Amino acid sequence: MNKLKQLWATAALMVLGTVTAFAQNGVTGLNTATSSLKTYVDPVTNIALVIGGIVGIVGAIRVYSKWNSGDQDINKELMGWGGSCVFLVVSAVIIKAFFGLT
Repeated sequence: MNKLKQLWATAALMVLGTVTAFAQNGVTGLNTATSSLKTYVDPVTNIALVIGGIVGIVGAIRVYSKWNSGDQDINKELMGWGGSCVFLVVSAVIIKAFFGLT
């Protein structure tokens, strides 16, 4: 009976040791993934800002052409294009803040 207890104790220690090793390997993997994602944050936010600038220029040209043609409903167009530019700029700032890179 003593051998059986010793065998169970040894098996339990081996299982706990394996779980601890897997947990440490998982933490290392998460740290590696976090650092690798942080390298992509700056280029992605720069791309979002560039797209926001392009959308702003295209929207300004469309609003200007509608304004010159005498269209009375430019407020809706202006709010749509302006809102999309603001969204892209704010989303770039939020992405940086989410990863702690502000």
